[in-house]
Amino acid sequence: MAGEKNLTIIIPAYNEADNLEHLLPEVVDYCRKNSWKIIVVDDGSKDKTPDILKRYDSSDDFSIIHHKLNKGYGAAIKSGLSACETAFAITIDGDGQHYLEDIEKLYNKMITSDADMVVGSRKGLKNASLIRRMGKSMIRNLARLLMSVPIHDINSGMKLYRTDLAKKYLYLTPDTMAYSDIITLIFLNNRHLVLEEPIKIKSRSIGKSTINIQTAFQTVMEIINIVILFNPMKIFLPISILTLVLTLAWGIPLIIKDRGVSTGTLLGIISSLIFFFLGLIAEQLSLIRRNQK
Repeated sequence: MAGEKNLTIIIPAYNEADNLEHLLPEVVDYCRKNSWKIIVVDDGSKDKTPDILKRYDSSDDFSIIHHKLNKGYGAAIKSGLSACETAFAITIDGDGQHYLEDIEKLYNKMITSDADMVVGSRKGLKNASLIRRMGKSMIRNLARLLMSVPIHDINSGMKLYRTDLAKKYLYLTPDTMAYSDIITLIFLNNRHLVLEEPIKIKSRSIGKSTINIQTAFQTVMEIINIVILFNPMKIFLPISILTLVLTLAWGIPLIIKDRGVSTGTLLGIISSLIFFFLGLIAEQLSLIRRNQK
């Protein structure tokens, strides 16, 4: 596949000067061999990242986007995708954890299978700490509980997209670390072909990851938001049924004892109906929002 200028590597970077010092020469050399392009998004870095990027400013196939302020991981990728002009785009992290040879693996998988997205799967790898693995597992299980998710590693930072499709859905994605999960769920919910390809990762040698409990909470909230966007009744209908079941379990024994219908029973039935009709309204609003672009 080499020699075709139809792939762009997008690298979001925030305070990754030390890692970029070693990563960029390898990426530039690799891309020149394959005639691919590079976009690095400096997401408001406060270290020497801008100075390092200046060294590559004169290259035709190397583009730099600067954010004046830190906007977030997702915002950096969205800026890179918006500026991408090739048929395909792949995102890799700026911390040097990805192997460049895996890019070609994902690219070949995309071409041979005519997929719309190929996710670099870290399934079975244990480079992350126990707490992070537990957090990722919780997020994956929540996504599977609320949606049909055949992909294991939905939050992988290495993803290969059809650029036109990725651009189409950018307005639905968050600016935070939750971007990786949400863009995958959007592709799946819109019935695009999403595949996985095993990759390897290196341990981060320089700097610290910015992923924390707040990041996990944001991701959970964004998953709930995207479920409400695509299938609101998946949230509201179970709540409505659960409320009704608990209400009847409380109220029926009172009726059997000839104590009449209690105020709590009436309130529960009304609440159940409210949740149901809120779901119907949310369905209509989600249709409007999805058809905005």
